[in-house]
Amino acid sequence: MCDTLEQRPFPVPANEAARLRALEAYDILDSLPERSFDDFARLASIICQVPIAMISLLDDHRQWFKARVGISATETPREDAFCAHAIMDPDSVMVVEDARDDERFARNPLVLGDPKIRFYAGAPLVTPSGEALGTLCVIDREPREITPAQIEALRIMAAEVVSQLELRRSILTLEQAVIQQGTYLEELEGNKRVLEEAESRLIAAAMTDPLTGIPNRRALKVQLERQHRRARRRRTDLAIVMIDIDHFKDINDALGHQVGDAALATVAQLLKQELRAHDTIARYGGEEFIAVLPSTGLEGALVMAERFRRTVERAAWDFRPLTVSVGVATGRGGETPHAELVREADEALLQAKQRGRNRVCGPADLPAH
Repeated sequence: MCDTLEQRPFPVPANEAARLRALEAYDILDSLPERSFDDFARLASIICQVPIAMISLLDDHRQWFKARVGISATETPREDAFCAHAIMDPDSVMVVEDARDDERFARNPLVLGDPKIRFYAGAPLVTPSGEALGTLCVIDREPREITPAQIEALRIMAAEVVSQLELRRSILTLEQAVIQQGTYLEELEGNKRVLEEAESRLIAAAMTDPLTGIPNRRALKVQLERQHRRARRRRTDLAIVMIDIDHFKDINDALGHQVGDAALATVAQLLKQELRAHDTIARYGGEEFIAVLPSTGLEGALVMAERFRRTVERAAWDFRPLTVSVGVATGRGGETPHAELVREADEALLQAKQRGRNRVCGPADLPAH
């Protein structure tokens, strides 16, 4: 049974339903990091001279960080979020100089434990229609004061973050129109050649992961649907290979995100070099990749998966040895939906991790249901 607003363990704005609809419309939750938002968090940290800064968004039950500086967590329960209180007054920057002296937060797990918040200032991210989606907030582990100039800077930057959200939504809408319709450019004015070039650039950007230069998750979805239709039409096999970089978080934590980004890009190119003419490799998200292998049965898919694993293991890594775990799934004659193949490959990948990583697992390795 759903709880009522009064039963929630955190304050809830009167316009909560509209606020959640507005947040969903931006399609921002659980998205990959983006430099434009990361820069705002870094700038807030510098201006306010604090070690921690975040762009925080609040959905129905959690606080999720689109960008963060000085903290490794990506989300917290909404009931623990200082930002849940900050959005209650969209017109003001909420300042807590010492959380231990504030009855709202004195027993908060984020005060008593990591990251040991003492000082907090959060400027609400308010949409043009008036919904507070979250905050641009800064945090210190020591009590402190904030100057009027810093408060005003937070307010200005929060408004710019919302402008970036609006711009991002416009771009996503435009990309969707290109992918689904491919005809929107006919409605634009101007030179035909300029329009065609703009369309090509936009499609390429929409379908390419900017870090690794290989197809992104949008492109993967299109390719999966295309190859599944082809397998069903021709009654041929289709194989999915899911690849995950082993202990990737340790690389980011120990060596920094710049080294982690370089590792992702290198792994992508190594995997790409092993592809056959009609295969596709795409970044699925984070440190995961998916290879789509048309007209490939289980035996051939396992051979390709082992080639992927061996290529990464034998590469000359400057910082530390790197390996991957690999899961394989296959379907005959297009009978298995492509979403099910991805799920089965993910289960096989989990088995590879549980068995010690740096290995390939397929359907035969899965536990009996």
